[in-house]
Amino acid sequence: MNPLKWKLHWQILAALVLSLMATVVIKSTGGADAALGANVLGACSFLGKLFMNALKMIIVPLVASSIIAAMAGLTGGRDFRRMGFKTLAYYVCSGAVAVTIGLLLVNVIAPGTVDPEVAARMEANANAANAGEIISAKVEGKSAQDIWDVFLRMFPANIIENASNNGKLLGLITFSVLFGYFISRLDEKWRSTQVNFWEGASQVMIGVTELILKFAPIGVFALVTPRLVELGMDLIEPLSKFTLTVLLGLLLHIAALCGVLAFFKVNPWTHLKAMSDPLLTAFSTASSAGTLPLTMETVEKGAKVSPRTASFTLPLGATVNMDGTALYECVVVIFVTQVIAVIDPSFDPLTLSQQIMVVFLALTTSIGVAGVPSASIVAIFLIMGVLGVPTEYIGLIWVVDRALDMCRTAVNVFSDTCAAVIIAKTEGEPIYED
Repeated sequence: MNPLKWKLHWQILAALVLSLMATVVIKSTGGADAALGANVLGACSFLGKLFMNALKMIIVPLVASSIIAAMAGLTGGRDFRRMGFKTLAYYVCSGAVAVTIGLLLVNVIAPGTVDPEVAARMEANANAANAGEIISAKVEGKSAQDIWDVFLRMFPANIIENASNNGKLLGLITFSVLFGYFISRLDEKWRSTQVNFWEGASQVMIGVTELILKFAPIGVFALVTPRLVELGMDLIEPLSKFTLTVLLGLLLHIAALCGVLAFFKVNPWTHLKAMSDPLLTAFSTASSAGTLPLTMETVEKGAKVSPRTASFTLPLGATVNMDGTALYECVVVIFVTQVIAVIDPSFDPLTLSQQIMVVFLALTTSIGVAGVPSASIVAIFLIMGVLGVPTEYIGLIWVVDRALDMCRTAVNVFSDTCAAVIIAKTEGEPIYED
């Protein structure tokens, strides 16, 4: 069977398997510093950057044209208010459920309650990896005020400058929603021209997206291979309980989302299979925004969600709906405080009220700082600063952050697709042709 004729998710899975095989070969032939490793990783660096650049290139025109076309097609303000309320209600509730799951698990499993020797080893590993210096560079100039700057990013001073940065989609989304909404209120002779233009632009961008996604397996291989080569498996052992706590939390949240799908009479297994392409891509790229073009295409063509609903819910979700990120932030903050209590017996564990504050801050920061690089690290830094927890201990989780970032991004994207399907179902759309 010709692999080029396989479905995209099978091609991506094959790319992941090849990436694992390439990692074994590189490590057995001298690692990244040897000639083979250096050449392969050099090629991966180029191809991975090329693929991500191609995806990022189409994000702004795809998001803008899709949202404007969707909003312009609304019949009136009532449609906008109804869909907007449903979308925001889903995102708030799903995020709250995710953080609550994380809070319960990290307290029950207590992954940070380890032997003093293990805690010392974790701290030494963080220092050896220069994690503190790396993280300090990423969080330089950040403060608790950044949590509330999300509202300022909704209304940027210069929308063109804002649109030039894929990490600042919230302003573009706000502008596109307003632009499309007021198109829907024009007189018919003006409205029809605008609607035809933006629907045509949206279809063009879908075509460009389909072309780029044909190269997704190559991009996935190029992005994943360097991560596997650089991942020090020996350093994961002391953090195994923490890693398992996060993964268990993410799995439980997926199960909860599947339960919500079943409540709305959508087959969870059917939805999971249909969304395999964007989920694998999200896992590989660790970028909700980078996966957005594929997510929109799959939800529209695979789940039969209307372009109007998909174009409204998914770009917004890729910016503000960060269930996996919120859960991760909550687990990390409490895990770090548990380890600090072992290293420094004078440190008092978080009280119940402080843990409730962690829930609120994790939910808020998962939205508020989602547009910056290494958003979770920055958010965790802000939360620890608000609670008075020593921020230098963030480096404890640095070695596994990248691997878990891939997992939580997949959960973020899955939650976005659930939102699109559930809202479409409540709008009376024939989801999965039921």
